[in-house]
Amino acid sequence: MRLPLFAAVFALASSPAVAQDWQPVTTALLQKEKPGYGGLCGVTVDHATGDVYVNVSDRGVFRSTDQGKTWERLGKEPMKGRTETPGCLQLDPAGKTKRLVMANVYGGPIAATTTDKGEWRTFDKASVHVDWFALDWTDPEMKFVLTLKHESGDLLLKSRDGGKTFTEVGKGYGPAWVFDADTAVVALAKSKDKPKGGVVRTTDGGTTFTPVAEFTPKALPRWHGDTLYWLADGALFTTTDRGATWAKRCDLKDGRFGPVFGKDAKHLFVLTNAGVVESTDAGTTWTKPVAVPKELKGVSPLTWLDYDPIHDVVYVMKMTSELYQIARGKK
Repeated sequence: MRLPLFAAVFALASSPAVAQDWQPVTTALLQKEKPGYGGLCGVTVDHATGDVYVNVSDRGVFRSTDQGKTWERLGKEPMKGRTETPGCLQLDPAGKTKRLVMANVYGGPIAATTTDKGEWRTFDKASVHVDWFALDWTDPEMKFVLTLKHESGDLLLKSRDGGKTFTEVGKGYGPAWVFDADTAVVALAKSKDKPKGGVVRTTDGGTTFTPVAEFTPKALPRWHGDTLYWLADGALFTTTDRGATWAKRCDLKDGRFGPVFGKDAKHLFVLTNAGVVESTDAGTTWTKPVAVPKELKGVSPLTWLDYDPIHDVVYVMKMTSELYQIARGKK
């Protein structure tokens, strides 16, 4: 019988701090590549194959097909720049394409490739120095794109031509998600003018926005099946109608990133201030938190989490750290 995430760990340790169970898997890669500032700065996992992708500052994206034992560069040449926060490096969340997209907070514009070819296409230079990206994954040309300028008063940019050009939407925005060629939701940053924050929705490609929710997310939302999930204000919210209406799925204290999904929509992982928690019943109940490796010095906006449901491996890292794993499926 398969135990829930970390159940075996807690059977042996009453304390949630089990950093000894995390093992580094990028030591040799980082020593060989000699990355620029930021070191290892992003991770994402292909949930269909278990392949792991990491961004190494100024050296590019590397893939491991054997749970971190060996690594190969995606593409022929090193790529300048680095990611920073979760969401800067993403695979197609629906798993219908081999598309991988990366937003460089420093060093270069948003870039897109496919994992089978590794040939990178860069967006316009206006997308240099951005915090994240959101785009229409259903569109082969990815025409509708939203992104947020880094350290620029929460300045939201949009593109309607696949990243060839960008225009300014305005300041005071936060994380976003694009559903299709015209529809997206965007968080409002809390400010003196907007003390409650909230979520707004566009159905005309970012020309106009309508309030749809009062919660205020800080991290990018996550997609699974036909549902968008968003952590905010001590809870997990969902929408199944492209952001028109929202429902609270469950309370969840101090959620920082996620959910990351297992083999189905009931199996969730979330990164909280106290560590990684897991649910196998769609958020009705959660395990006690498992602390991140002590080398990460706690959880911050730079902490990443992902999971390989094929081999039952949990991954965590923070910009400048190693990539750590708990390989629960190891025999």
